[in-house]
Amino acid sequence: MERIYIGKTTVDAVNAYVEYRRIVGEDDGGRLFSEAEYEEYKRRVMPARVHNRLYVSFGVPGKIDCKLVGPETPCFCSHRFKQHQTDFEELPTERPIALPCRVKGCRCGAYQYVHHVGSQAVRCCCKHSPSEHSEAADHLCKKCSTCTGFQSPYTCGCGQPGHAHVTLVESREERESRGLPVGRAVPYAAMGGLTGFSSLAEGYLRLDPSGSGLPPHDIASPARAEQRKEHKGAYGTLSETSAGNLKGADENDMVSPENCYQARLRKEKKSRHEWMPKKPSGPLKVAGKRIQN
Repeated sequence: MERIYIGKTTVDAVNAYVEYRRIVGEDDGGRLFSEAEYEEYKRRVMPARVHNRLYVSFGVPGKIDCKLVGPETPCFCSHRFKQHQTDFEELPTERPIALPCRVKGCRCGAYQYVHHVGSQAVRCCCKHSPSEHSEAADHLCKKCSTCTGFQSPYTCGCGQPGHAHVTLVESREERESRGLPVGRAVPYAAMGGLTGFSSLAEGYLRLDPSGSGLPPHDIASPARAEQRKEHKGAYGTLSETSAGNLKGADENDMVSPENCYQARLRKEKKSRHEWMPKKPSGPLKVAGKRIQN
């Protein structure tokens, strides 16, 4: 395989473009902003984006967040989350909050996630895929007349049927009231519910329903496990670790895996050392003879 070598100037240019794309998203309409337009965009959009960030998750009311939506997460209409309206100068007062699709010609009026198996979306009871249903609110099938709306028989990893799940869009305050982390203030577009590395995993695979993982001391300490309380929010009542503990989880998200790994190595090393035979301190006796060791 031929290796490609690039200089520091090229690396800086690539990093600058990645940063630009994360901040601007789809707002440039496919045409790169000039430097002046880019600076004006950041001055106008970024403060409101940080202050009015919306957190999007998918789950069963009263249960864990089975899916935390990110920029590339597809909607029922097949378009990505970043292609929907995610920035608001002022947060809407009505609930639920609708995030319409901005792709020209799409009739999707609100972002709605649907379960996927691998890269393919699950099918409806009528055997047709989401793309064969209307992207409008009723989701009627385009292929048959017996379907009354998309409803999948798929069972989620949490053990609940797919049709019992809902897409939840909530503000920072509403998410904090559920005892879940809100992450750091980042200027990137369409971050949705992502607050840490473990946010990319399915809900039943995470150590907790927060999306930012659980630090090692919370795993090892029984006393920390007892510090739980109930939080009421848009999903109903959820038994979860206290908000103070989850803040620590968010701060330690990036170092938590390394800490767990190092702790396991120390434990294995100590275990091997304890089982090693001890060297005798005095002379050995073999068949009545003394042997100096």
